[in-house]
Amino acid sequence: MAAALPDLPMDETIMVRLLRICVVGLGQYFEPVFRHMGLSESSFHVLCLLMAEQEGEAPPAKLSELIGASRAHMSQIVDALSRDSLVERISDPTDARRHSVRITSSGRSRTQSGLRDFAAPMQHAFAGLNHDEFAQLAALLRKAVISFDRHAFEPQLDT
Repeated sequence: MAAALPDLPMDETIMVRLLRICVVGLGQYFEPVFRHMGLSESSFHVLCLLMAEQEGEAPPAKLSELIGASRAHMSQIVDALSRDSLVERISDPTDARRHSVRITSSGRSRTQSGLRDFAAPMQHAFAGLNHDEFAQLAALLRKAVISFDRHAFEPQLDT
């Protein structure tokens, strides 16, 4: 590839490819776990975020931002969770156009049992890394995320 595309920065290209392979691999690795729970990864993430909120509720826009989903996708996630009685929509008493999503007691129970199912596979996924390697990977990924965020709206295009 380097010979065919000499203007392509190879180290960065390889890094992007490795990160994409990791994302796909994690999705494939955890898909059976989420299927066993009867949830999607995004739905489980939303339930966990709501569990972490002091009142057990958050506006959909905040949830969208935290899981990296569009607002339309978040609406689909909330609809599915609501159909399963795992969350409920709470209208804002001062503005009927606004609402929050609140986890139900069934949602809390489902999340707790899901956490038990999820913990061992998560630990197993990273078993090939020792403590120092895991900490180093986490630090480098955080640094990369900050770099992506910092430069998200500053594409470096030569014109």
